[in-house]
Amino acid sequence: MEIREKLMADVKEAMKSKETLKLNALRFLQAAIKNREIELRPNPITSEEVMGVLRRSVKQRKESIEQYQAAGRQDLVDQEAAELKILEAYMPQQMGRDQLEKIVVEVIAALGAKTPKEMGAVMKEVIVKTAGTADNKMISEVVKAKLSPA
Repeated sequence: MEIREKLMADVKEAMKSKETLKLNALRFLQAAIKNREIELRPNPITSEEVMGVLRRSVKQRKESIEQYQAAGRQDLVDQEAAELKILEAYMPQQMGRDQLEKIVVEVIAALGAKTPKEMGAVMKEVIVKTAGTADNKMISEVVKAKLSPA
């Protein structure tokens, strides 16, 4: 089932079961997808674009949680965390650090990268290979660690 179809079904289910938090989070995601669809007109939105919107929404929630924690607003932290958990259910299974390190080592070997100056090229290739199954922040950390002189 495509993510948009699953999203529609889950919105209906949340309405029937009166889960307002889940309903609001899913409607927000639907609105973000619709906005991206409008931006892309006349071309249709692809599954990759939908996943991009989902990734941005998840990242936005994580950043909001950090900001709310810094401001001491635990009520908002809890709400954002609950919405984040709902949205993460639609994300593909994230790979672990060990898997990511193997991919980074392979890419570094393939590109012949040796210095931190080549981090951009390595990052670009690793992001393509992981196809959204790894957090970009973690990719950056691993690449930086592998390219830094010991």
